[in-house]
Amino acid sequence: MTEFFPPRSRKVKILATLGPASSDPAMIRKLMLAGADAFRINMSHGDHAQKAELVEAIRALEKELKRPTTILFDLQGPKLRVGHFKGKSAILKTGDRFTLDRKHTAGSSDRVELAHPELFATIRPGDRILIDDGKVRLKTMEVDDRSLVTEVQVGGTVSDNKGVNVPDVLVPIPSLTEKDRSDLIFALEQKADWIALSFVQRPEDVAEARTLIGEKAALLAKIEKPAAIDQLNDIIALADAVMVARGDLGVELPPEQVPPLQNRIIACARQFGKPVVVATQMLESMVSSPTPTRAEVSDVATAIYDGADAVMLSAESAAGQYPCEAVAMMDRIATSAERDPIYPARIHFTETRLEPTTADALAGSARQIASTVSATAMVCYTSSGSTARRIARERPAVPLLAMTPSLTTARRMGLLWGVQPVHSRDVNSFEEMVEKGKRMALRHRIAQGGDRVVLMAGVPFGTAGSTNVIHVVQLVGDELEKHTRSKG
Repeated sequence: MTEFFPPRSRKVKILATLGPASSDPAMIRKLMLAGADAFRINMSHGDHAQKAELVEAIRALEKELKRPTTILFDLQGPKLRVGHFKGKSAILKTGDRFTLDRKHTAGSSDRVELAHPELFATIRPGDRILIDDGKVRLKTMEVDDRSLVTEVQVGGTVSDNKGVNVPDVLVPIPSLTEKDRSDLIFALEQKADWIALSFVQRPEDVAEARTLIGEKAALLAKIEKPAAIDQLNDIIALADAVMVARGDLGVELPPEQVPPLQNRIIACARQFGKPVVVATQMLESMVSSPTPTRAEVSDVATAIYDGADAVMLSAESAAGQYPCEAVAMMDRIATSAERDPIYPARIHFTETRLEPTTADALAGSARQIASTVSATAMVCYTSSGSTARRIARERPAVPLLAMTPSLTTARRMGLLWGVQPVHSRDVNSFEEMVEKGKRMALRHRIAQGGDRVVLMAGVPFGTAGSTNVIHVVQLVGDELEKHTRSKG
């Protein structure tokens, strides 16, 4: 049994989605050893019993490897879909008229049911309607409370229950469906660390979810709707983290608009000091190939250079033929990008203004001190995780060991850039803080004899939000020897 999980050399985190290809404990273990830092459980597929088994496997692995491990439950959100067709599909020809209506009958090449009455009062002539991830594109011509008459602008085959996107309107549908509410109760019972909220369009969606979740889990808002971009600052301010969900963004917006939006969302999250995850089709070809395309490698690297806290694998690790290879490839891409001499300058392109608080001032100062004295590592003591989040926001050049007496806090810090969370009992005095900080830096192999380490904590100890101490220590050879003997 491993005494402590080997430390990661990289700072960007990898979030791996679990699914049919990665649902057994042995495969989950392989994914973690290959580089996965956190696991996503997608509530769009499978039942609660299957999800409970995934949680059980992750928690058993966490206990074995003595490494706090992050679990994110991703709620499905509302899905707009067409009805069914005679023969299960129909061919829509460019230039033809096609009607979406409220009739409960099988569709044809002329019409199909759209069982979402709220859309008929919202969509206007000229608005676009996209079917099957935008493969078929319609333009609304006539509207009444029972039908939407459209012109087919890009034709193709449409089959039963394909998804519908309406990018030009604010859809009057809550972000939490009845299924989501049931799934949320289950996720909280399973002690989820993070809840990902889909279909976020406005700050009120985040506020509603926050009310239901309370302090039982951290809340991540998925930015996948154009409407969310218009209120991005307010959404990020209310959430604990955000995700650039490029799949739906790329459907509802012209593809060329997605890269600058990705950069904008990352920069905005950085300014708020909130973790930001970049997701969707990052290594898509590895669903069926053992190697990615060079364009995909560059795509992942770009997100890392832009300063993302985490990058995510979806189908690659959930349903692909090469889940371990996909995680290992993402690990190598991230490690290579972070070793690039220009990486430190690139991630500081985004200016992160410090708030006029003691905690923010100390976080900024700690990063500068670590650079000035050529420290090898930083160690902070935190109850809520806010100190680690503030330091991570500054993107220090050295790893940060975040020690907390709260296992919940340790698990939630798994999405923070450069943070290695450690669940450990709290300290009670300044002397104990110093000695334990040195000991843990050695034990977790982020420093060795002769190295300087920057310590941060709050006095009185154990009080959330009281960070007010920075202390620089130098590890000497006999401490290393003493620590080695104590391990034996």
